[in-house]
Order: sequence, then C-alpha cells, then structure tokens
Amino acid sequence: MKITIADSEQEFDITAARRIVATICERPQAVIGLSTGRTTGNIHRLVCDIHDHLDFDVSQTTFFGLDEVTGVDREYAGACYTMLRTEIIDRLGIDDSHFLMLPTRSADFSVDCMHFKNEIKKRGGIDLLILGLGENGHLGFNQPGTPLNNTACTSKMDSALEARIRRETASPDDAELGGVTLGIRDIMHARRIILVAKGFNKAETVCRMLCGPVTPDLPASVLQLHPDCEFLLDAKAASQIDINLLR
Repeated sequence: MKITIADSEQEFDITAARRIVATICERPQAVIGLSTGRTTGNIHRLVCDIHDHLDFDVSQTTFFGLDEVTGVDREYAGACYTMLRTEIIDRLGIDDSHFLMLPTRSADFSVDCMHFKNEIKKRGGIDLLILGLGENGHLGFNQPGTPLNNTACTSKMDSALEARIRRETASPDDAELGGVTLGIRDIMHARRIILVAKGFNKAETVCRMLCGPVTPDLPASVLQLHPDCEFLLDAKAASQIDINLLR
C-alpha cells in the first residue's frame, strides 16, 4: 500500500498533476480516467499549466470521465462532461475522438455502458485512473452498498447532491435524476490508480478506507486490494490514520 501525504494543498495538487503528466510523457497513447469535484479541479488546471510550459504531446492520449450525472443536459455546468471540458480537455486541445464520456440522457444506459467499456478496452485499457473520494466512501456513483463485483451501471445519487442539482437545473420533482458510472470491477482493472483526498471532512473516511475491512459499505475500501494504487492525501485528510500500522 503506497500512501503519499502532502504538506500543503499546493504540494498535493502539483504531485497529482505531475503523476498525470508523467504518464502521458512515458506513454503518449495512454488511456487516462479522470474524476470531477472540488478535489480534482485544480489538478486538471495544473496539468494544463505544465503543458503550456513544456508542450508535451497529448494528441494520442485518450481521456475519459469515470462517471456522469443523468437526467440533465450535457451543457449544465455541473455535468461531468462540461466540467472536464472546461478544466482540462479544451485547454489541452483534445479532439472529440480522444475524449470519452458516458451520456447524460439515453434510451438505454445499459447499451451505452457496454459501448463505453468496449471503447476503453479497444484502446488498450486504463493506464491511469484518478479517483476522488466521497465523504461516504463512494467512488464515482458507486454508493455504499454497491456490490464490489459490479460493472458499469446507473445509480442513484445522494439526496444532498440531488437537491442541489434539481435546484440548479430547475428540474421538476417528477424528473428522474441519477448517475451512471464505471463499476467497482471496472475500476479494479485499471493498471494504476491514484486515490486523491484532502480536507478534515474526509479524514474519518480515509481512516476507514485504509485501516478497516474491505466492505461494500465503504466502496473505496476495495482499493486496499489493488496491486498499484497510490493514496495521495493532504495532512488534513491523513490526520486520523497511524502510518506505522499500515507498514
């Protein structure tokens, strides 16, 4: 188990950004999975800043989003598609053929999930997957209670997130909102994973993820079993763990 603890938020963001850049430089045809949220936004922007200075080749790299909100328009600012385009895809000049996303609306999400997984597989599989950590231990839209052998599927979102999105999109009460995501089994097939978490609000979950049992009640705990997963934490998120117990 590899645990990296950054002394500051700036060090945290730079470390994660450098991991992404290094993967692209080592393998220009890499397939890289990204997550959205408050933890990852600045990481994505730093990747672009580094690219502005070093101008490394991204023309062959495929990026994809781990998950997506469903029941909203893709243009909604809180849709993962729009967030990733704004934070990294457009700034790097990635063309549409090298940016894979699950849809926000669909007549058959099961078919879309199958096509999404097949396209990633066709490009060689996931070389690097950046995962954010939900406060309740979710990964993507794999909420607590999700079977650990689950593959890409639709899911419900937590009530607080649903209320916020419903308010921001003026969605009526009878409009169905949710999420679609790669499953835990798909995540575990990534060659390399970096789990990023920062803030005191994640500290208890981080401790349970690293020190507790592997359980569907805390989906992120399954990462203990991955052969090449780095847990990148800031000091606040790491404040409740005893590193000596994990050695």
